[in-house]
Amino acid sequence: MPDIRTQCPQTDTSVAKAPEKKLDPSKPPSVQVPPMNLRLGDVLADEITEWRVIGHPYTTAGGKVVNIRVESVKQPGVTQMRAYDAHERVAAQRG
Repeated sequence: MPDIRTQCPQTDTSVAKAPEKKLDPSKPPSVQVPPMNLRLGDVLADEITEWRVIGHPYTTAGGKVVNIRVESVKQPGVTQMRAYDAHERVAAQRG
């Protein structure tokens, strides 16, 4: 029986690699976390400004709503209470 490997032309069996993405070291990567996993110092962004978490998250309504105290990054002293559904994920930058 003839050897099939000698009859077939050689093909390149190496796998093509995807180009590496360059990360911007000046800006930490954004993560999607449940609101109960937010930490003090995390930064949230909305259409108005960026907010820094200054209070530990706590739940109300039988654990369905998560409340978080935040402070404006641009205007220190301006605080808000933010409410999120406990099951949704929030984009945050770890800080």
